[in-house]
Parts: sequence; structure tokens; C-alpha cells
Amino acid sequence: MDNMEQLQAVVSEVQAARQQVANLRAQVVELETTVDSVKNQPAELALHQQMGGVLVEVSDRDALLKDLEQTLITLNEHLARFTEREGQLMATYEQLQAVLKGSE
Repeated sequence: MDNMEQLQAVVSEVQAARQQVANLRAQVVELETTVDSVKNQPAELALHQQMGGVLVEVSDRDALLKDLEQTLITLNEHLARFTEREGQLMATYEQLQAVLKGSE
């Protein structure tokens, strides 16, 4: 694979990584909002969770909150890995660009 083909492959990977980072960030924001909503829901009001196409009343708020917070931790770990990968790909992209400019 020559340098131009490598550059095109890296550009494609950067675009995919950026899309995944954007998707994960959106999921993190949505989940943070959900966690806040669960925490702020008055105890005397029912809380429901979607299970497939059905809303089910939550009987154990603490377990739900723990599950949501664990999912948030996992998403943030994935986000950190994809962000790091995006940075690595950008460094590779810049190196390949420099090589191509030097060979002109």
C-alpha cells in the first residue's frame, strides 16, 4: 500500500472514529440526564423503565440508579478509548501528510 492509499485509509478511520466519539458523547449526555431525572424524581411518584416496547414500574430505584451509573461509567471508558484512538489516527494522518508533502 503506497502512502496515498494509507492516507485515504487513515482518513476513513478518522471519520469513523469521530462518528463513534460523537455517538458516545450523545449517549453519555442522555444517560447523565436520565440519572439526574431518576435522582430528582420524588419518591411518592411512580418511576417507569422501558423494557422493549413496554413501560414497567420500577420497584427498586436504588438498583436502577446503580445500573444506570455503572452503564455511564462504561460509556465514559469507551469514550476515552475512542477519543485516544482518534488522537492516534490524527497523528498518523499528520505524519503521512508530511511524508507526502516531502515527496512532491
